[in-house]
Amino acid sequence: MSESPIDPYAHHHAHCLPFGAQLLGAAGAKPRTRFRFWVPSCKNVKVEIENGPAQGSHKMTPAGNGWFEATVESGAGTLYRFRLDDEHAVPDPASRFQPQDVHGPSEVIDPRAYRWEHTGWHGYPWEETVLYELHVGAMGGYAAVQKRLPELVTLGVTAIELMPLNDFSGTRNWGYDGVLPFAPDSSYGRPDELKALVDAAHGLGLMVFLDVVYNHFGPDGNYLHEYARKFFREGTHTPWGPAIDFERSEVSDFFTDNAAYWINEYRIDGLRFDAVHAIDNHPWLRELSDHIRAKTQHGRHVHLVLENEHNSASLLEAHFDAQWNDDAHNTLHVLLTGETEGYYHAYEDQPIRRLARVLSEGFAYQGDPSPLHDGAPRGEPSGHLSPTSFVMFLQNHDQVGNRAFGERLRQLTSDDALRAATGLLLLSPQIPLLFMDEEYGSTQPFLFFTDYTGDLADTVREGRRREFAKFSSFSDEKRRAQIPDPNDVKTFAASSPPEPTRSANAQDADAKDRLDWLHFYRSALAVRARLVTPRLKHSKPLGTTVLADDNGGDANALIARWRLGDGETLSIALNLSKDNVKLAEIPAGKVIFETPPRAREKVSENVLPANAFVAWVTGDVGRYATDHNARVAGQQERNA
Repeated sequence: MSESPIDPYAHHHAHCLPFGAQLLGAAGAKPRTRFRFWVPSCKNVKVEIENGPAQGSHKMTPAGNGWFEATVESGAGTLYRFRLDDEHAVPDPASRFQPQDVHGPSEVIDPRAYRWEHTGWHGYPWEETVLYELHVGAMGGYAAVQKRLPELVTLGVTAIELMPLNDFSGTRNWGYDGVLPFAPDSSYGRPDELKALVDAAHGLGLMVFLDVVYNHFGPDGNYLHEYARKFFREGTHTPWGPAIDFERSEVSDFFTDNAAYWINEYRIDGLRFDAVHAIDNHPWLRELSDHIRAKTQHGRHVHLVLENEHNSASLLEAHFDAQWNDDAHNTLHVLLTGETEGYYHAYEDQPIRRLARVLSEGFAYQGDPSPLHDGAPRGEPSGHLSPTSFVMFLQNHDQVGNRAFGERLRQLTSDDALRAATGLLLLSPQIPLLFMDEEYGSTQPFLFFTDYTGDLADTVREGRRREFAKFSSFSDEKRRAQIPDPNDVKTFAASSPPEPTRSANAQDADAKDRLDWLHFYRSALAVRARLVTPRLKHSKPLGTTVLADDNGGDANALIARWRLGDGETLSIALNLSKDNVKLAEIPAGKVIFETPPRAREKVSENVLPANAFVAWVTGDVGRYATDHNARVAGQQERNA
């Protein structure tokens, strides 16, 4: 486990793994490494050292229940593999690093080699979170992301969320095809460079979240079927193959230790668990949460977030901080674009009323029949949960990258409508998440990319194109053939955001446009930090009203209210119609944000303009602004 702050070695952090390669002995002693490997499908195992004085083959001793062990006089930098029954040699499934990719040897890493600078960092309470999702590879690797951190601080986010880092085949991948969960991919840099990124983020006052994938392994480089068939539950299948058997202690321990490893050894502040509906094991998820909390240093704020198609509100009552709110995104996407194919079909019926439910109760589907699930009920009641139990977003890697051409939302709706929806995203009590380069009004695509060759490359390319055959715009085979090849390096290059705009020349319209969008996001997030965030704890919804159009039907407009933690009220008005909408009454309080400019002038005449967003708060606005400035100054002093 990670040491406490009073430990003299608190600048060095390690999570002692009960398997894999673990360095033994005190500093200065002759280096030794204990190798421990679960191989229930094999009878004889050797660890083969490929460099250094211990180079050669070393027999591993059976330790019962499929475990094999060996201790070898070798240290950090040792390259090794496991030889199975004198036949295949495989990398360590708990490898901390793969310098030669997933099929190469594993490397023994000394986790204490990195000296942490910002050891007093404890993170922020969950309600202060503003997430910024990014892909490390698309942004140029760990060192390149580190250079971008100061601009994210000035943007106003409080946490970066890294898409999965676990080792995958090749040099380009979304990260969801990883096969070695403990090894950050070598194409982004070495482990100490990742630690330096996290350390630098903490020094600037940013939390770091990591997306982890425990529901499946990728298609290339996963050797578990060769030597640990018991890792999987044969006969129970997922879209990626046999289901992982979380009922088996060796399997569940593998993943619970992985979560604790990222939090303690890499000082990660939060984990986002990918597609836990594919795990479909609530008892294990609760055990995972309990294990992480028990293994986390006292006083640290560590946050656990789910992606869960099942909308299991019960998991959010005690064990997990929040869930990605796909219902919020899908409803807003239908309102903004009019698209109703694919999973948007479940939101085409009265989307404004579904959005009203999202703002008042969290989920749109709370046990209601879902057309995406053959009419079966989806979700659990969520109205009793805090608004901060839900992560809201307009764009992320899935909803952009799963489009055939990876279009950003700005290409699918008007700028005015997008600004109004962004106002809701950044100022509602739900936790906002931005996707990289969104703050610049980006129109650059983010595509699905991999780095496979041969038959697997053909399968991935053609399989992706077949996925879109059910969409009307891709019914023609020639049209589907235009979908970018995930394995083409140009697909990856097209998805990599440009360097940020440092200044705008009056003649440079694109640069000026990017800075205008940046100013909009910064302004809204500054208002959130000063006037909303300090009062979010214990906030509760007060209800949402759908506004009527001139014919008495539903307009794509609403007013929502929340009781804040200090007893004051936050109100928002959103109009995603192309027409003005009449207001029966004007919410109480002071206007703290509006788009388009001077929208409040129309509101004062009981009219909510087309594509508008306005927010009000009651109470002493000035006091909270002063408190916020004092808090920021204090945090900066602590970081220094």
